Amino acid sequence: MKKIFITSLLAMISLALQAQPNEVKLTYSQQADKSGVKEYAKSVGMFVARPEVKTVKGRSTAVWHMTNMDWIKDYCEAKGVAIEKDYQRIFPEMANMPLGDQPIIPMSWRLTEENHETVLHCYFRMPADEVTNLWLTSEETSLVDQETGIQYRIRRTEPDTYRKHFTVKAKKGDVIDLKIFFAPLPETTKDIRIYGIPNWGMMGMPVTIRQQYHGTAQYYDTIPQFHKPRLLKEHMSENKPYDRQNWNTWKVMTDAHLIKPLADGTMALWRTPEATYLAIGYEQNWTTEYWSFEYDTKLIDETGHQYRLREVLGLPLDELFFMEGMAGDYVAHVLVFDPLPLELTKFTYIAPAGEPFNAWGANWSGCVLPLDVQTLRQNQKRFEYHPRVIVK
Repeated sequence: MKKIFITSLLAMISLALQAQPNEVKLTYSQQADKSGVKEYAKSVGMFVARPEVKTVKGRSTAVWHMTNMDWIKDYCEAKGVAIEKDYQRIFPEMANMPLGDQPIIPMSWRLTEENHETVLHCYFRMPADEVTNLWLTSEETSLVDQETGIQYRIRRTEPDTYRKHFTVKAKKGDVIDLKIFFAPLPETTKDIRIYGIPNWGMMGMPVTIRQQYHGTAQYYDTIPQFHKPRLLKEHMSENKPYDRQNWNTWKVMTDAHLIKPLADGTMALWRTPEATYLAIGYEQNWTTEYWSFEYDTKLIDETGHQYRLREVLGLPLDELFFMEGMAGDYVAHVLVFDPLPLELTKFTYIAPAGEPFNAWGANWSGCVLPLDVQTLRQNQKRFEYHPRVIVK
């Protein structure tokens, strides 16, 4: 049965500040690069009520809220707790919030890669000089990749407070940095959930991972998986060498990648270190339709740099062919280009005009389309394979 932890923390004010891909500028990225720290995600986090503070002989104390861990009796005083001096630079939105007596406390966090480990920094602003009954983590703590299901279990904490309630002594108003260490995440990781850190609201909390490039938040996609068309006939009806002007010599393909209905010409983009994948959705109006993808199709960025077309997955390049399916199908064809740089946010898709040919006197005009990387990446799920369903 699923365990549910109910704490007083989650009844307090919270902020939905989970960063989305490409939305956060890493204002201190040069410093991070020099120190070898790669930032994956961060959040000011939820705000919780400050515990009651008592002052005796000039020294203040507070007892932290109960976290439903009463069955764990191990207790310690945390030694060597790090003080985060750059808290307001990491979270500039907090610069105007005084460090003194406030009715609420931000439970901020930051996920990084440091020295070949993944580090979750849990920040805690001291409401008093001494805080007792704090709780950080136990064996339940893990990061779970939402694509692969791989679980990255906790390795250790700094200071050592693993599976213990603990006391922290520091200056009132200081922001302490409690660290949790995990194995390194692969560069392809995109979405995770964080478990087992109740005081920071992390009991299955979703987090989008950002990879850091040139001071902006970016990450690579995994190679998309598409249903590849297959060759049905080498020639339509005449066993002769391919002749653009004789449609009887064209190849006949079938089993295109099927998708749910969408507007003709809708596109989606995947970027990997090795290649760029551009899927284009089409409506099939006839059982057998002709197509062509020209070698001169290209992507071009704002500097004029061109990214060449390498192939169209499973389909002929630079020759006319037929695609056999069913009228009413929606299909996706996938063009593979040279890799786009991660810092690139916009580019132009250029397809040349088709030369006239004898099949019904057909030809087609070219196109020049300005495109936005983030918009195209948001379309990825629209290109998932959707088998044909027929009701008679």
